Amino acid sequence: MSIWYVLDTDHLSLLQRGHPLVIARLAAIPIKWRAVTIITVDEQLQGRLAVIRRAKTQMNAAREYERLREALLFFSSIRILSYDAAAVAQFDSLRQQKIRVGTQDLRIAAICLTQQAILVTRNLRDFDRVPGLRIEDWSLPEDAAH
Repeated sequence: MSIWYVLDTDHLSLLQRGHPLVIARLAAIPIKWRAVTIITVDEQLQGRLAVIRRAKTQMNAAREYERLREALLFFSSIRILSYDAAAVAQFDSLRQQKIRVGTQDLRIAAICLTQQAILVTRNLRDFDRVPGLRIEDWSLPEDAAH
């Protein structure tokens, strides 16, 4: 059985900005085992829409609409893991354990735990608090990664 590698929002942003280490590590993962969570989709699209709403010029708006289009194309090309009943149950269990992590991050962790996936993130400070969650940081050289 192969394993899902789930890009957190921070690593998706690094990928979009052309981070060479993230690009190289992602290229080594078969496409069928790459994923994001629906939470990351929500965070990224909300962020893109907020920037569009704040655009001061039509050229800025046009540039940001292009970034939104690129994000939508990316999301149409990668598996999106759901926040389903199993993830909700896992989330509730983590909350009962008094895991002190923000709601969105805890939802991402819950999805990864239910899918037995590896979360690819730089947010080790928060995600390290989640028992059993497997984490990798691709923004660092492999010998320095978590």
